[in-house]
Amino acid sequence: MLRMAFLLLLALPARAQEDYAATLPGLAGGFGEIAGAVERLGALGDPRALPVLQALQDGRLLKTADGHVLLPQGAGFVDAATGQPAEAAGAEAVRLNNRVRQALRGALGRLQLVSPDAAQRGAAAEAIFRSRSAEDVPPLQAAIAREQDAGVRAKLELALAAAQLVAADPAAKRDAIARLGAAGTVEARALLIEARAGNPGEAGAIEAAIARIDQSLAIRRAAETLFQGLSLGSVLLLAALGLAVTFGVMGVINMAHGEFVMLGAYATFAVQELCRGIPWLAPWSLPLSVPAAFLVTAACGALLERGLIRHLYGRPLETLLMTFGVGMIIQQAVRLAFGAQNREVISPAWMQGTITLPGGVAVTQNRLWIIVFGLLVLALVFAAIRLTRFGLEMRAVVQNRRIAATMGIRTGRVDAMTFAFGSGLAGMAGVALSQIDNVSPNLGTGYIIDSFMVVVFGGVGSLAGTLVGALTLGVVNKMLEPYAGAVLAKVFVLVAIMLFIQRRPKGLFALKGRAAES
Repeated sequence: MLRMAFLLLLALPARAQEDYAATLPGLAGGFGEIAGAVERLGALGDPRALPVLQALQDGRLLKTADGHVLLPQGAGFVDAATGQPAEAAGAEAVRLNNRVRQALRGALGRLQLVSPDAAQRGAAAEAIFRSRSAEDVPPLQAAIAREQDAGVRAKLELALAAAQLVAADPAAKRDAIARLGAAGTVEARALLIEARAGNPGEAGAIEAAIARIDQSLAIRRAAETLFQGLSLGSVLLLAALGLAVTFGVMGVINMAHGEFVMLGAYATFAVQELCRGIPWLAPWSLPLSVPAAFLVTAACGALLERGLIRHLYGRPLETLLMTFGVGMIIQQAVRLAFGAQNREVISPAWMQGTITLPGGVAVTQNRLWIIVFGLLVLALVFAAIRLTRFGLEMRAVVQNRRIAATMGIRTGRVDAMTFAFGSGLAGMAGVALSQIDNVSPNLGTGYIIDSFMVVVFGGVGSLAGTLVGALTLGVVNKMLEPYAGAVLAKVFVLVAIMLFIQRRPKGLFALKGRAAES
């Protein structure tokens, strides 16, 4: 940053350069001279003064007996006035007192407005917004005039409005009130409420600005609630897609479905650990986890179907109890293999952070990617069922097993592949859940009931019903949570589904599969 500051020297007027050099010796004097020099440096707007004052604040600025000021750079020191290397032998640190520290805070805030770093300029604007002094109006106006970054410019304009709100000019106050009202933030609202008592002449304008902010905040909260609902719905969609195949199409009540979701999350953790030692492969560990989780859980599902479930077709109670026991066995096996503690799955850089949409709506990138992933998986499932030979054979066996067998379809093999397909989808859901939930042996337990609710509400055997049911339950849950809390919201949704099923037993879409035949 120091090198960049000295490069900007060429752009400064000669008078400004002389003032900067003439002010520096004051930092080598007494406390009064230091405070005065700090204030003058802050008023100059010279970018070279910023690293000097930061070093002074950190206790790293040195002074020599002949009045020179030395600035640390790398392993050595340079003369703050010329930028040339200098010897620090015999130099001592510039000391501070409360008066100097107070002057430093104000000077640094003004100087950071001319920093080459956009992040520093934005931070300075936020600091001025919080401190809001009428003295900051001129430097803020100058900073806005030269600012090129749109995000920093918006922060500077908001800080200018806050500073003008405490100024004596009535016209500037009215302009500030209008700017704060247009900002639509919680901070701007609090600032206007604070200013309302001290500005009775502008009470009407302030009330109108507060009402405008309240309207903006209400729209923003509604948009964020909708996004959170879609995010929860996409999670439920991923968790329920596999169940839509095993339960909705095959009619098998698989209480171990949640454990298959958990196995997918642990497969993600295992792939991450394998890729950790390969630097070029580490950023791609999450995409590689998707096929790995699918294959692991699909293999487990095929073994479960061939070993146990095929002997229990047509006996739902025994199937339920057996799969419940298998789920407990899988949980204990995972505890023995990985331990009972939570495992961390690190999100890749492209899934971290938030995106601020127009209007100030904040969207987390990991949730946004999960929504995209859920829709992509749904499209792949639809294509597999409708456009492949496996999908054709699966639909034939589901509709009429005996006729399918007479046409040469190996029904036992199709059953195993169908159950493996549904279990593999559960594993892919585990990959997504590893990004937003704790990877632990109990990960899938919290999603099994919600998954059944989605499938039953949407209509068993219907992918469109699964999509609509998942998104509906997600949005309704998030709409109720601010008023009833997370637990009561789920209770209300469950009661509503029970009442809905009384009127429409087949769900939103027609019932299909073996359950329809029975």
